Amino acid sequence: MKINNPVLPGFNADPSIIRVDDTYYIANSTFEWFPGVRLHESKDLVHWNLLPSPLSTTELLNMKGNPASGGIWAPDLSYSDGQFWLVYTDVKVTEGAFKDMTNYLTTAKDINGPWSSPIRLNGVGFDASLFHDEDGRKYLVQQTWDHREYKHPFNGITLTEYDVSTKKLKPETARTIYYGTKVKLVEGPHIYQKDGYYYLFAAQGGTVFTHQEVVARSTSLDADSFATEPGEVFLTNFDTPDLEIQKQGHGALVSTPGGEWYYASLSSRPWNHDNESAYDPRGWSTLGRETSIQKVEWDDEGWPRIVGGHGGQVEVDAPKDAIITDAPLDHSRHDDFDDDVLDNDWNTLRVPFNAEMGSTGSGNLRLVGKNSLASTFDVSLVASRWQAFNFDAETKVKFNPFSYQQMAGLTNFYNDKHWSWIFVTFDENKGRVIEVAENNRGNYTSYLKEDAISIPANIEAVYFRTKVRKQTYTYEYSFDGKEWKEVPVKLDAAVLSDDYVLQTYGGFFTGAFVGLAAVDYAGYDEPAEFDYFDYKEL
Repeated sequence: MKINNPVLPGFNADPSIIRVDDTYYIANSTFEWFPGVRLHESKDLVHWNLLPSPLSTTELLNMKGNPASGGIWAPDLSYSDGQFWLVYTDVKVTEGAFKDMTNYLTTAKDINGPWSSPIRLNGVGFDASLFHDEDGRKYLVQQTWDHREYKHPFNGITLTEYDVSTKKLKPETARTIYYGTKVKLVEGPHIYQKDGYYYLFAAQGGTVFTHQEVVARSTSLDADSFATEPGEVFLTNFDTPDLEIQKQGHGALVSTPGGEWYYASLSSRPWNHDNESAYDPRGWSTLGRETSIQKVEWDDEGWPRIVGGHGGQVEVDAPKDAIITDAPLDHSRHDDFDDDVLDNDWNTLRVPFNAEMGSTGSGNLRLVGKNSLASTFDVSLVASRWQAFNFDAETKVKFNPFSYQQMAGLTNFYNDKHWSWIFVTFDENKGRVIEVAENNRGNYTSYLKEDAISIPANIEAVYFRTKVRKQTYTYEYSFDGKEWKEVPVKLDAAVLSDDYVLQTYGGFFTGAFVGLAAVDYAGYDEPAEFDYFDYKEL
């Protein structure tokens, strides 16, 4: 059996992997998307099933107003003392000199919850993880942020003891244990114990094409005591541009019951336009940062090495003791909205799906029109990840706007500045019409304008479909669900990629979503009713 990378396709960044008995768990970042932290489980490291997200209430997470790519950064999942421990960061500022954030801790006896009320830890830096020492002590290990313009903002890895009895950190114990290498941007730390050493795994170089993972070790947890692994770096694709997977680095280590070792890392699969070099630009990552798994061996000096070299492999040997896990082969799905709660594949922006946003059940998703898709506050949008380069997504919507300030339809969405959609709206001369529009770096374009498609008076609901074909995507409509007409607008999928967003914005950490949305910035809460949603990977 082989691990085929990425094992978690689509936006599943910053994996934290653990094993409890014979089951592996991965926790991933979710940034501004709600619920917070994405969880998967497997018994073979090959096939993975989605679990309920732990941060599903506003008590545990409230991101209203958070900037795009703020929110949940690099959660850390661990298991000790008969329970799961989850450390997570809520980042409130993504650009500029400051990274205002709060690190929290929650625990649960069962991976499916319930999860305890959050314990506020600190705001020293992001990417915090909890290390459970063999002597029973616990430490928070984290990137350290320095706002001073005359210093480098990534000021090493700080370790601070956590007091279980008081549920507080002991700041007097804080010390910097590692400053990284000249690559800089050291972050994403995790500590492991093996053969008398503490091993520190940390990311460097930023989560772009220069990304890498470095390993250091020490016999103590004293300040500045960790020495970097000699020779080639542990994991990077900086010098392997032809490999299908790129950007590997930030991640976590896990052992199997039989004593094999694996490393789960973020990665991406960039593509290029036909008229571009495949080296510069190296590509456009519309599926965001995904999770890949590499096999690890230990050399004669006790240092970990990636099997096949530091670039990793697309196809990796699965564990010898793997227990075959039943999981879907692709992520195609159909939702008739029969349940009164949204399934685990749906996400909302910054806050949970609630009565103000809409309702679901009895074969209908009702979304109440709120702010525009350019807002970071009250947005009526439910969406799920692009998890394949080629797919069709389809819906049926009933909407009766009386103002051009009211819109409802099908969207492809990256963040508040980068999205497009096909939607029903109102035109003063034509009445109900269909329009296609795009927001590109905050610049809004209506593509049909005076040629907006009139909806016949006898048509109650309209069908919408998007066809995503890796480099480009289009929109279609139908009045009967059988005869489809393509809107003559072909959009560049690169606009919905991490790499494109990075050119103008520091928060570029998520990936493209497809979803359903309703807007009424007039403030009259005009509702839209969606009959179904169908997502089919090709």
